[in-house]
Amino acid sequence: MKKFKDFRISAKPFVTDVITGALWQLPINGISEYESYIDVYAEEESEITRSDVEKILTDLKNENLIESFKVETFSLEDKNWNAEWEKNIGVIEVSEKIVIKPSFKEYIPKEGQAVIEIDPKMSFGTGEHETTRLALRLIEKYVVHGDKVLDVGSGTAVLSICAVKLGASYAVAVDNNEWCFENGLENVERNGVAEKVEIKLGEVYDVEKNNFDLVIANINKNVLLEIKEALASKVKHGGHLILSGVLLQDEKDIEKAYSDLGLQLIETRAENEWTALLLMKNLPDGRQVKNKE
Repeated sequence: MKKFKDFRISAKPFVTDVITGALWQLPINGISEYESYIDVYAEEESEITRSDVEKILTDLKNENLIESFKVETFSLEDKNWNAEWEKNIGVIEVSEKIVIKPSFKEYIPKEGQAVIEIDPKMSFGTGEHETTRLALRLIEKYVVHGDKVLDVGSGTAVLSICAVKLGASYAVAVDNNEWCFENGLENVERNGVAEKVEIKLGEVYDVEKNNFDLVIANINKNVLLEIKEALASKVKHGGHLILSGVLLQDEKDIEKAYSDLGLQLIETRAENEWTALLLMKNLPDGRQVKNKE
């Protein structure tokens, strides 16, 4: 049976959103949140070490986001991740129009609601985290019927599924994590959108298509800066780019980096310590384009 490294993390203050958001920059397989600690999982053969985890936490400490932390390491065998997740998950009403529910929960939708069924296993993207909710609300506002969408770092593929259910004609959901790839395939089948959402294992550089109407990346600051040129190149002129996974204190850095690439900030949304940015790609001659609204 496959084994996993388990890094158990406690911190003061125990700001789970900040800690988990930072840890997702590592190639981990999943995170379980508890009242006073989190468990971070990585395959036993992965190169992730306790030092890698501690470096992330030390950076948060240096940025005065946490005061102290403790990391313990364990080894555990593969288990029923869905059963673990089911203990704490419920129906999430992201907005009046978007609802996320697990397959084992009953929900009677209101008229006009898009109900998305997500069973995440160890993938990120259940609607529990602010960064996912912020991205979903921006998708709701800016996706247009017939849009072609690219979802980078797609996790459960919830953002792609939502975009298609709200009118997009096609979406590519790409993630470099094999768990996310497998879970994405399951979730698009479960939601009846497998013919419209392509699940791809890889990175943004592996996506051959260009000129997307809407590109979404819910990752973290470091990765968003690292792949900024690639993301910008995928957006068609006049198209939109949604960037989530950004701490409020990093918003200006992200905005500056992307404005230098011809993307103008149209709107931001914030929840607790997190923010999401909606940008629009200018015309080839540098002229700004009007918002679709």
